[in-house]
Amino acid sequence: MRYFGIMFLFIAATACYEVERNCSDFKTGKFEFKYAIDGVEKTGHFQRTEKYNIDFFEGKVDSASVRWINDCEFILTKLNPRSNAEKEAIHMKILSTSDNSYTFEYKLAVKQPNKPLRVEKGVATKID
Repeated sequence: MRYFGIMFLFIAATACYEVERNCSDFKTGKFEFKYAIDGVEKTGHFQRTEKYNIDFFEGKVDSASVRWINDCEFILTKLNPRSNAEKEAIHMKILSTSDNSYTFEYKLAVKQPNKPLRVEKGVATKID
């Protein structure tokens, strides 16, 4: 009987838990994120305004337009794509937030026929 009481308390406590999502705190600002290429960890930076996202990585600058779907989801479309692959819009979704960072997932905005949908995750930290 004691076991069932403990299980009930555990279930009751976790059922009310919601992931924090204060997405509007991260709509604009300067951010950094870490990523790996061929096993080597690198750090990228980007600045986002209501309408634009500017990426700075390895001495290069890349810009994209931002179209917000709701407070936690937006579409990035490169302004000057250099290839057909870069013409594909990216769907970004903020999954959770903390005081100065957010966890996100991203994927192609339009599913391509005969290709599996690849979803990637990352963490961005607000630096300004």
